[in-house]
Amino acid sequence: MYTHRFFCSLLLALVALLAVSTSAHAQKRATKRATAKIDSAQWRREHYIVNRDSAYANPYVALRKLMGGNRRFVENKSIKPRQSREVMLSTEKGQKPFATIVGCSDSRVPNEIIFDQGVGDLFIVRTAGQVMAEASYGSIEFASLALGSKLIVVLGHQKCGAVDAAVKRPEVPGHIISLVNAIKPAADKARTMGGDVLENAIRQNVIDQVNELRDLEPVLAREYKKGRILIVGAVYDLHTGRVEFVPETLRNLPEYNPAGDASTKQK
Repeated sequence: MYTHRFFCSLLLALVALLAVSTSAHAQKRATKRATAKIDSAQWRREHYIVNRDSAYANPYVALRKLMGGNRRFVENKSIKPRQSREVMLSTEKGQKPFATIVGCSDSRVPNEIIFDQGVGDLFIVRTAGQVMAEASYGSIEFASLALGSKLIVVLGHQKCGAVDAAVKRPEVPGHIISLVNAIKPAADKARTMGGDVLENAIRQNVIDQVNELRDLEPVLAREYKKGRILIVGAVYDLHTGRVEFVPETLRNLPEYNPAGDASTKQK
């Protein structure tokens, strides 16, 4: 009787051990397959992967990298890159963001998430309505000159409260009026357009701010005109998660010219 029980227990133990071993091997095979898939050219194409070093070196590549990251976000393919503790520690000695985002402070527009980027990738300057003043100008210039960021994106968003205030002109307290006053020109232009006044004002505000930076002396105007940096605008849709780069800001862009000589052509 004891011998029978012993063999039954031994058999059950062997079955359990075999099951654990099989599961472990299956997990290893699955991990290996997943790793191979992630490293494959097909996976990179399907997830719109753009090399980070190339994006840092060329603003047009940086633009494609942001577009690809937002497309991943919209299609629920976010890979959440460069977010490990190791990456965080590696940035302790310095930073090399491949793009500068001049955006609204709105809590519904988390830049790294909507562009699917990680630690050290984006240099972000945020105020309500992305209204800019001396401190903003200096921060953007710092990102360009000191950190080597060659792409600047002015990022507005749908249903922006600051722009809405500039359209409706309510009584506002304190320094909030400075935000409203800065956006009033865009709101005035929007009233002359057909369609939704708020949505038109949001887009026009982005266009005006892009032009403001392109003409900002002495640093950004010089760098932009010589083709060393790129300044464009975009609007984020809160409902779809899509970032639309405003066509008016993508026309007649300077050809990237790291030497910055006078022979820069217009694209």
